[in-house]
Amino acid sequence: MTEESPNRAIHDIGGIARFRCTPVEHDEAPPDAFGKKVDAIRQILAQKKMMTVDELRRGIESIPQDEYFALGYYERWLRSIAALMVEKGVIRQEDLA
Repeated sequence: MTEESPNRAIHDIGGIARFRCTPVEHDEAPPDAFGKKVDAIRQILAQKKMMTVDELRRGIESIPQDEYFALGYYERWLRSIAALMVEKGVIRQEDLA
């Protein structure tokens, strides 16, 4: 698959020159309060069998490129969770405004 391949999903950035990795910092900070809340929501929904990690990933991978790179890690999770809950009829789109 080439960098220009139309089949490449937005998250599939391995090997693209502009996304070459820098050395991994092993002193990574733990999630902040927002990240912990989003992860707690994910865990509760998974425990209640309302969503799976696969569905979360599908939602994250479907975020348009411009939005994907504008969002933080847990913001992508939250956007995916919200879209999934709308898709399943748990909440309405209007409830998110």
